[in-house]
Amino acid sequence: MSYKERIESNYEVMLGKPVIKGTRITVELILKKLAGGFTVDEILSSYDQITKEDIYAAIEYAAYVVSEEETVEPVK
Repeated sequence: MSYKERIESNYEVMLGKPVIKGTRITVELILKKLAGGFTVDEILSSYDQITKEDIYAAIEYAAYVVSEEETVEPVK
Protein backbone atom coordinates (compact mmCIF):
# COMPACT_ATOMS: atom_id res chain seq x y z
CA MET A 1 0.00 0.00 0.00
CA SER A 2 1.24 3.49 -0.86
CA TYR A 3 1.34 6.35 1.64
CA LYS A 4 -0.78 8.30 -0.87
CA GLU A 5 -3.79 6.23 0.16
CA ARG A 6 -3.45 7.26 3.83
CA ILE A 7 -1.78 10.69 3.91
CA GLU A 8 -3.31 13.92 2.64
CA SER A 9 -2.56 17.63 2.62
CA ASN A 10 -5.50 20.01 2.53
CA TYR A 11 -5.17 23.68 3.48
CA GLU A 12 -8.50 23.47 5.31
CA VAL A 13 -7.12 20.77 7.63
CA MET A 14 -4.19 21.78 9.84
CA LEU A 15 -3.28 24.53 7.33
CA GLY A 16 -2.15 21.97 4.77
CA LYS A 17 0.26 19.99 6.92
CA PRO A 18 0.24 16.32 5.90
CA VAL A 19 -2.19 14.36 8.08
CA ILE A 20 -3.60 10.87 8.35
CA LYS A 21 -6.67 10.97 6.09
CA GLY A 22 -9.90 11.68 7.93
CA THR A 23 -8.09 12.95 11.04
CA ARG A 24 -6.24 16.00 12.28
CA ILE A 25 -3.26 13.84 13.30
CA THR A 26 -0.20 15.15 11.50
CA VAL A 27 2.67 13.15 10.08
CA GLU A 28 4.89 15.45 12.12
CA LEU A 29 3.19 14.37 15.37
CA ILE A 30 3.61 10.69 14.54
CA LEU A 31 7.29 11.15 13.70
CA LYS A 32 7.97 13.19 16.84
CA LYS A 33 6.32 10.51 18.97
CA LEU A 34 8.42 7.79 17.36
CA ALA A 35 11.60 9.86 17.68
CA GLY A 36 10.75 10.48 21.33
CA GLY A 37 10.74 6.76 22.04
CA PHE A 38 7.04 5.94 21.83
CA THR A 39 6.28 2.54 20.38
CA VAL A 40 3.75 1.99 17.63
CA ASP A 41 1.46 0.31 20.17
CA GLU A 42 1.72 3.28 22.55
CA ILE A 43 0.79 5.68 19.75
CA LEU A 44 -2.13 3.48 18.74
CA SER A 45 -3.43 3.39 22.30
CA SER A 46 -3.32 7.20 22.45
CA TYR A 47 -4.95 7.80 19.07
CA ASP A 48 -7.66 5.21 18.50
CA GLN A 49 -8.70 6.70 15.15
CA ILE A 50 -5.48 5.58 13.41
CA THR A 51 -4.03 2.19 12.51
CA LYS A 52 -0.59 0.64 12.39
CA GLU A 53 -0.71 1.02 8.61
CA ASP A 54 -1.31 4.78 9.05
CA ILE A 55 1.84 5.05 11.17
CA TYR A 56 3.88 3.18 8.58
CA ALA A 57 2.41 5.41 5.87
CA ALA A 58 3.59 8.47 7.82
CA ILE A 59 7.11 7.02 7.92
CA GLU A 60 6.97 6.19 4.21
CA TYR A 61 5.78 9.73 3.44
CA ALA A 62 8.68 11.22 5.43
CA ALA A 63 11.16 8.98 3.61
CA TYR A 64 9.73 10.13 0.28
CA VAL A 65 10.02 13.81 1.23
CA VAL A 66 13.65 13.36 2.28
CA SER A 67 14.46 11.40 -0.88
CA GLU A 68 13.13 14.26 -3.02
CA GLU A 69 15.19 16.88 -1.19
CA GLU A 70 17.70 18.66 -3.39
CA THR A 71 21.15 19.52 -2.20
CA VAL A 72 23.06 22.49 -3.51
CA GLU A 73 26.81 22.79 -3.49
CA PRO A 74 27.90 25.93 -1.67
CA VAL A 75 29.35 28.73 -3.81
CA LYS A 76 33.07 29.19 -3.23
